[in-house]
Amino acid sequence: MSITDTPTLGVIIGNRDFFPDALVSEARADIHQLFERLQIRPIMVDPQQTKLGGIETHADAVRCAELFRAHRDEIDGVLVVLPNFGDERGIADTLKLAKLDVPVLVQGYPDDLNALGVTRRRDAFCGKISVCNNLRQAGIHYTLTQQHVVHPASESFGVDLAKFLGVCRVVRKLRGARFGAIGARPGAFNTVRYSEKVLERYGISVVTVDLSEILGKADKLKPEDARVQAKLQQIRAYAPSKDVPSDRMIQMARLGVVLDDFVADNGLDATAIQCWTSLQQNWGCNVCTLMSMMSQNLMPSACEVDVTGALSMYVLSLAATRPSALVDWNNNYGGDENKCVLFHCGNWPKAFAPDTKIANAPILGSTLGVENTWGAMEGRTPAGPLTYARFTTDDTFGVIRGYVGEGTTTDDELLTFGHRAVAHVPNLQPLLRYICREGFEHHVAVNPSLTADIIAEACGNYLGWEVHRHA
Repeated sequence: MSITDTPTLGVIIGNRDFFPDALVSEARADIHQLFERLQIRPIMVDPQQTKLGGIETHADAVRCAELFRAHRDEIDGVLVVLPNFGDERGIADTLKLAKLDVPVLVQGYPDDLNALGVTRRRDAFCGKISVCNNLRQAGIHYTLTQQHVVHPASESFGVDLAKFLGVCRVVRKLRGARFGAIGARPGAFNTVRYSEKVLERYGISVVTVDLSEILGKADKLKPEDARVQAKLQQIRAYAPSKDVPSDRMIQMARLGVVLDDFVADNGLDATAIQCWTSLQQNWGCNVCTLMSMMSQNLMPSACEVDVTGALSMYVLSLAATRPSALVDWNNNYGGDENKCVLFHCGNWPKAFAPDTKIANAPILGSTLGVENTWGAMEGRTPAGPLTYARFTTDDTFGVIRGYVGEGTTTDDELLTFGHRAVAHVPNLQPLLRYICREGFEHHVAVNPSLTADIIAEACGNYLGWEVHRHA
């Protein structure tokens, strides 16, 4: 599924024949009602295919697996529902035979203390342990609810299910993701080096292009070209630009048309661009505004050809269904050990800096000429939730590894330029020591959401990345 597609879940309702049949029928009704409210499409056997539409015997597992395989390209994850103890073999057999390799959420119904007799007894509390034991034996990864047993109609399960759908999005889209590396990394930035081969091993492809090819195509576009004029209108509509010289706006529009073509022609999910110094010297503007626009459209764009920074942004956007930004862990905030300044010169999407406007880049301008840096942006992130994440390739061990955590942005005073924010991160000093000790980059991806658990579960449990969840 795409970031915003309607999700589809396979559903396995476990059963054991000496438990009341009504419990299975009630569970089907509960799931149908819940999925209809949340606009989730279910794939499950019906009562004509198996007894009550539950899964108990090996024959039931075969029928359900056949159904799942027929919808293999549509199913984003599987929900295992235990209205009673369930048959752990039937559930495990279904998943083994279906071979979907998607996230699995295991839910068990709670018992009522006043209904522990034969007619309403569930024992899903115990059955869930047996199911998980069988899944572990079979090498099938699974996700647990926050409460061991929980009713599907409860608020707690609603939170569990929302997180699980986020896990499914992240896993599905990262398997087969395509990133564009536009230009060479700046020579002074060894920190953003990465391994294409390691990424490819995890199903992530990188399409490279020399910046001269992009600029050469942009140079052939006439200012009056209809596509250039249309892109110019998009840029003007995106952010205030009254101080930007008109010829610099045209340069951005010409470049934007070519970047859009490169993304579309190669089916890219995210990009990382050589944002300096060749662009300023050879094209006379910054690419930040165009990157901001792509990120705002949930197609993250990272500066300084930081491909794994773009990967980190993309993971966050998939988890939150909101635009992400790439920032520097940039400054201490006075003497507060749990606050710091996030900064870039800057290409953050409007979702992270709503008051953003098109400007120039004073730091780059000090050496490249301010007149060549129009297209940078400036704005302030307001107070709100914050999730940060950074993934990188470890070439020595051939793995993707990273860290993720949560905090908040604040309204504390901050007197500077560019894109900027004050962040409060609990236990920031141990996190910074971890970043330095483990040799992570100074860039980190951020998102105005609280989605660290989704990312840790998706990337660590299902994709096999090494993930540190900062507490």
